[in-house]
Amino acid sequence: MTYINNRKQLLSHGNLELREAALDIIDHALAQADPYQATRNLVRVDGNHLLVGELSYNLAGHKRIFLLGGGKATYPIARALEDLLGERITDGVVICKYGQEGKLSQARLYHASHPIPDKAGFEASRQAIALARQTQPNDIVFGCITGGSSALMPLPVDGVTLGEKKAVNRLLLTCGANIYEINAVRKHLSQIKGGRLARAVHPRAQLINLTVSDVTGDELDYITDPTVPDSSFLEDARTTLTKYDLWDRVPAAVGKYLKAAGAEHETPKTSDLAGHNLHSFILVKSASVCEAAADKASELGFKAMILSTVLEGESKELGRTFAAIAREIISNQRPLNPPCAVIGGGETTVKIDGTAGEGGPNQEFSLASAPGLDKIGNVVVVGLDSDGTDGPTDIAGGMVDNQTLARANDFAIDIFVALAGHDVTPVLKKLGDDIETGATGTNVNDLKFMLIS
Repeated sequence: MTYINNRKQLLSHGNLELREAALDIIDHALAQADPYQATRNLVRVDGNHLLVGELSYNLAGHKRIFLLGGGKATYPIARALEDLLGERITDGVVICKYGQEGKLSQARLYHASHPIPDKAGFEASRQAIALARQTQPNDIVFGCITGGSSALMPLPVDGVTLGEKKAVNRLLLTCGANIYEINAVRKHLSQIKGGRLARAVHPRAQLINLTVSDVTGDELDYITDPTVPDSSFLEDARTTLTKYDLWDRVPAAVGKYLKAAGAEHETPKTSDLAGHNLHSFILVKSASVCEAAADKASELGFKAMILSTVLEGESKELGRTFAAIAREIISNQRPLNPPCAVIGGGETTVKIDGTAGEGGPNQEFSLASAPGLDKIGNVVVVGLDSDGTDGPTDIAGGMVDNQTLARANDFAIDIFVALAGHDVTPVLKKLGDDIETGATGTNVNDLKFMLIS
C-alpha cells in the first residue's frame, strides 16, 4: 500500500535511488501506525463477551455501548469498533477533520476544522458532552480521543466565546510554545477538555480510552485529555501567557477569566476521578513511526540510528542541524558510516512574528536543510506530518536533497526569503518536492529523517 499520492512527481528529479528508498520508508512507517488494525488487535468479541486487552465484559450485563471521539486518528478507531460490535453500539458522537471522508452506521459522524476551531466543532462538542451526561451505571463508553481533539472539540468556558477561543489558539500556535504549554491554556478554557468529559460520564459506567499518541512521552492527559485526569493547573496556563508575553494580546475575556479563576474552576485531577471506572490503552505510541522507519531503513541496507523521538524547538534550526550532521557523516564518517539513515521524531514549532505565508513545521524543517546539503554528496531529507496535513496546509511535508538549492536557483526561487516569510509551501510545490498523502488516518509523532548513500 502506498500513502503517497504524488510519488511519480517526487521521483522525477534529484537522487532517484535515495528518494525511492525514502518513499518506501514513509509508506512502511505509516502502515505500522494504523489505528484501525491496532484496534482490531486489542479489541475482540467472543460470543457474548467483549474483550479489551485483559479486560472482559459480559455484554448481557452491559446493554448499552457508546462511542465518544474526536481527533485526527479517531475515525479508524470508531470504524474498527463498529466492524466489531455492529448494532450492539447504542449511539456515539465522533468528530473528525474536514477531508477525512467515511461513514459510520451506529455513531453520529461530524466534521470540523483543524487546527483553528469552528462552529461545527463547537456544536458537535455540545452533542458529545450531552451524550456523556446521558450515560448510566453498567454502560460501556469507548473514548476515542486522539491528537487534534483540542481544535476539533471546542467548547469554551462560560464568558469566553468561540471567536475568542479561536484567537487564543492562533496566538498559541504561532508564539513558539510547545504542546504542553499550549494545552495547559486550552484545557483551562474548556468545558470538555482536561478530564471534564470523563467527569460527565456516569462514574459507574465503564469508560475505556483507546488512543493514538502524538505527544512525546505518551502522557495520557496530553493525548486523550478530555477523558483522563489532568496533570496541569491553572497556574501553568498563566505561566504560558507570561512566558510568551501574551497577556496583552489575548482577548480581554480570556485574560479576565484566567486571572480570576479559582479552585472551583480547576480541571479534574486523579483524586476527582478516583471513583470512576476508567481504563486507558495507547493503541499506537508516538515513537512507533520512528521505530518502523528505522526497521525499513535497515531492511533497505542503511545503518539506521534514531537520533531522538522527543525533538522540540524551532523547525528551521532543526533542519540546519540535520544538514550539519549530514556534512559530519560525509566528511568524517561519524556518528555513522554511509550508507545510513538518521531518524528523528517529536513536534517542532514555527514562531511567527507578524505576517506569514503558507507553510508548516515539517515543510520548514526540510526546506531549511537544503542549503546545507548543497553539493556535499548524495543526501535526501524528509519532514512529514504523519496525519497528512502539515500545519494549515493540504500537504504532509517536504522532501529535499543535495540538488534542491541548485534547482531553486534555476527557478529563480530564493529559499532564504521563503523561510524568513514562512512561505514555504509554494516553493516546495514549484520544485515538486511537496509530499501529498491526504488524510492518512493516523496521527503520531512527526517523522523527520535523512538518507545518505
